[in-house]
Amino acid sequence: MDTAAADAYLRKAHDRHLEELAAFLRIASVSALPAHKDAVAQAAAWLAERLRAVGTPEVRVLPTAGHPVVYGRWHVRDGLPTILIYGHYDVQPVDPVALWESPPFEPTVRDGSLFARGATDDKGSLYTPIAALDALRETAGAPPLNLKFLFEGEEEIGSPSLGPFIREHRALLEADLAVSADGSMLDATTPSLTIGNRGLSAVQIDARGARTDLHSGVYGGAVPNPIHALAALLAGMHDAQGRVTVQGFYDEVRPLSDADRREVARVPFDEASYCAQLGVTTLTGEPEYTPAERVTVRPTLEINGIWGGFQGDGIKTVLPADAHAKITCRLVPDQDPDRIAGAIEAHVRRHGPAGVSFTVSRFPGKARAYLMPPNHPGLAAAARALKGVYGKDPVRVRIGGTLPVSDLLRDGLGMWLLFFAFGEPDNRMHAPNEFFRLASFERGTRAYVRLFDALGQVTPQALRAS
Repeated sequence: MDTAAADAYLRKAHDRHLEELAAFLRIASVSALPAHKDAVAQAAAWLAERLRAVGTPEVRVLPTAGHPVVYGRWHVRDGLPTILIYGHYDVQPVDPVALWESPPFEPTVRDGSLFARGATDDKGSLYTPIAALDALRETAGAPPLNLKFLFEGEEEIGSPSLGPFIREHRALLEADLAVSADGSMLDATTPSLTIGNRGLSAVQIDARGARTDLHSGVYGGAVPNPIHALAALLAGMHDAQGRVTVQGFYDEVRPLSDADRREVARVPFDEASYCAQLGVTTLTGEPEYTPAERVTVRPTLEINGIWGGFQGDGIKTVLPADAHAKITCRLVPDQDPDRIAGAIEAHVRRHGPAGVSFTVSRFPGKARAYLMPPNHPGLAAAARALKGVYGKDPVRVRIGGTLPVSDLLRDGLGMWLLFFAFGEPDNRMHAPNEFFRLASFERGTRAYVRLFDALGQVTPQALRAS
């Protein structure tokens, strides 16, 4: 492939590609808010039209129980590997709006970055391979491999419709390897290959005391307080060193090998800079593991929210009738999300303080951890593509977050998922003033050209190997 010609085309088309991405970003496709349902559908239609515009012969917008899936197929010829590109076109809500320096759905370029909701997660990242395909169509006539596209509109709400969609359309989605346009690089100058992510199990605990709120002066000191009881229960889920005390939590955890720990240690991590960037004075967690290991390859149990009683201004002297907490657990290979939720339920039954009743409910969106084989040829192809753009070899990383699609594609379609996206962790994803560096967008489009070239030279059988 003439990558120099593709690079030249990308430079020439840069302003037009940026305008197209801005048009995509103006669509307020917030999947979590029912009022934005039409905007989500509009984003799907826009994306389908862009796939057609870059030459994809077959494009369909397919319904699900929720928001639609955009599907595409570009079959170049038999014998070439088939790659399924995954991404999502929905975005997070924009609250708090007052903290945005420019309107979240009015894309604005400043200081070499494009600011808007979805700029990185995931519209900018998703548009990157589409721009690369535009270059390949213009300079080579077609990509050097067969492509399929799976773009969903529910990732930001846990992908509830994706599993059923995959099961229903298994034959339609069959491919040799999946590539995710959702994810990120280690930072703006260090290329990285994500080889794994943690899984997820999520529950809510509800505590109930008296049948109604009570006067704290009249009943306080005698009637059990659900907030006190829940706080004590939650505090007991970790020991003083930060280890999870829920019985059975670590039973299925795969021990870290020396090779695993060396791989984590290769990734640059400066604890002082890390703390300064986050505005914290110290780190916590299991003392026998490094901070980098704790946030990537060790399981966690985190309290995400707790509420009960009076929340307004001033004071209202009540003894509340109920209290609530939300918990998410990030899981590592071999941990089962259902078994972890069951272990929390059993812990609540054993340790819930007397006089208060507790119920535990499970949230959808659970996922197992994902870990790609270290010698998979897709990783080697991606490493060559990244080195061709960044001028240096990428580091391999395992991320602490959860991408349910990795588990869904592995279980539902039997294929491995290669992460190939070009945002960075500091891009304020899910926060006000989300942005995408224009330099990262440019590197990403060039890297996708090289990735398609490299993957096109691998046999389908090798890509399917486990």
